[in-house]
Amino acid sequence: MKVKKLRVFDFDDTLVKTNSFIHITNNGINNKLSPGEYAVYQEKSGDIFDYSDFEDVKNPKQIKQMTMVFKRIANKRNGKGLFILTARSAYKPVRKYLKDIGIDMENIFVKALGSNDPNEKANWIKNKIENENYNDIYFADDSEKNINTVKKMLLKQKNIKYKLQKINYD
Repeated sequence: MKVKKLRVFDFDDTLVKTNSFIHITNNGINNKLSPGEYAVYQEKSGDIFDYSDFEDVKNPKQIKQMTMVFKRIANKRNGKGLFILTARSAYKPVRKYLKDIGIDMENIFVKALGSNDPNEKANWIKNKIENENYNDIYFADDSEKNINTVKKMLLKQKNIKYKLQKINYD
């Protein structure tokens, strides 16, 4: 069987740290969560979410080690099979950020899911495996829930080699 590599990176708190927050209002009380806090947040009845901070990449700070890994893979493969899979609802700010840091390859795709549901990421990767025959998977994300959900899905696949990397950024 021919090896076909899929390389998937989360964006916020995996490749970049930003000043973007998720704003939550409940019973007139306003709170804000970082992407890392939001990844483990348990939604409460009455929560109203405001994601408007994510319409742009605010004050980005590269997570240099992961950006170097991303760039190395991009250059080695000319971007083929390389994706950013983000909970953000808009892909254009992410593309602009990549261009701003010197990564401007047509073959690198950004998929904006518009959801923080870990099943969305797992299903997207599963779709790539089943419909595009990827069989060597690398997935990097800062969310333990995302990593565990993707791992659970991958364990059900046959003849798939994979590496999952939980990114810890302080």
